[in-house]
Amino acid sequence: MRAVSRPSTTVFVLALAIALSGCAGDAEGGPENVAEEPASASAAREIRVSEAGFETPESVLHDEAADVYLVSNIGGDPLGKDDNGFISRLSPDGQVLDLRWIDGAAEGVDLSAPKGMAIVGDSLYVSDIDCVRVFHRTTGAAAGSVCFEGATFLNDVAADEQGALHVTDSGLTTGFAPSGTDAVWRFTPGGETTRVAEGTELGSPNGIAFGPRGGYVVTFGSGGIFRLVDGGREEVLPPAEGRQLDGIAFTPDGGFLFSSWGESAVFHVAADGNVQRVVEDVDAPADIGYDARRGRVLIPLFNANEVLIRELGVLPAAGAPVG
Repeated sequence: MRAVSRPSTTVFVLALAIALSGCAGDAEGGPENVAEEPASASAAREIRVSEAGFETPESVLHDEAADVYLVSNIGGDPLGKDDNGFISRLSPDGQVLDLRWIDGAAEGVDLSAPKGMAIVGDSLYVSDIDCVRVFHRTTGAAAGSVCFEGATFLNDVAADEQGALHVTDSGLTTGFAPSGTDAVWRFTPGGETTRVAEGTELGSPNGIAFGPRGGYVVTFGSGGIFRLVDGGREEVLPPAEGRQLDGIAFTPDGGFLFSSWGESAVFHVAADGNVQRVVEDVDAPADIGYDARRGRVLIPLFNANEVLIRELGVLPAAGAPVG
C-alpha cells in the first residue's frame, strides 16, 4: 500500500464533522465542533517500540483478559502464500514478550500475511489473504481455518455484540490492483460464510468495528466510512480521494477512532460528532487498536516496522452514538 498526496486536513475534518452532525442526537455539529490541533498534544505520553524485529506490522489488538498487545506481522508480500507471517506479544509497557508467538514457519501453522485480528472467548481470529486462521488465545495453538471462496485480500476482522464474526475483503490483487472482490463477509467458526455487502462501490473496505450503532467500515480505496445496515450500507463519511483510511476502533465515550494514511494521522470522533486529530505526523498508520483500560490508541506503523502506543487521556464526554 502506498500513500498518495495528502488532502487538506482542515477540509477533511470539517467534512467529517458536518457528515456526522446530522445524526448525533442533540449535538449542534458544524465547524465549531472541530479541533484543528491534536487534543492535549503537549500532555501526550507515548511509547514507541522500534528495532524490535517487527516485519510490516499491520494490526495491534489488546487482549484484555491477558492484558497484552498482539501485533500481526505480514513478514513480506501482503498477497504471498509463503507461510512467513507471525503474531507478536507485547506488554503494555512496550516490552516484546514473544516476537514470534504464533509463527507461520512453525510446523502445523498456516500463516502467510496476517492482518486484522479479533478475539471471541478463547479464540483468536486472524485474516490471512483468503482465509481466517483460528488460534487458541492463551496458547497460540492452531485451531483451524475458515476460507472464503473468491476472496482476494481479506483484511480486518471484528465481532458484533452477539459474537457474530465479520471480515472485510479489500478487493486487491498483485500490485494492489483492484480485483473486484470488495466485500464484507459474515462467518461462523464452523465455516458458514455469507456476504453482507459486496461490490466495487464499497471502495476497498478495510477496517471494521462494532459499537453502539452497529458495524462501521472504513475504506482504503475511496476514503469513506459506512455503516452496515440490514440488506446494505449507510454512508457516514462520503468518499474522498487520498484519505486512505485503514483502522477503526470504538471508544467508551460512544465515539470511535480511525487512522488515515493520506492525513498521516489518527482521528477521534466523539459521540456528539466532534472531531479531533489525536495523533499526527505518523507515516502509514495501519489497523489501530484501543486499550480501554489505559485510554491508549495502539498504532502499527506499517512502513517503519514500529508500534506506537499513545495515551489519549480523557476523551470528550459520552453522548448519543454517532451515525
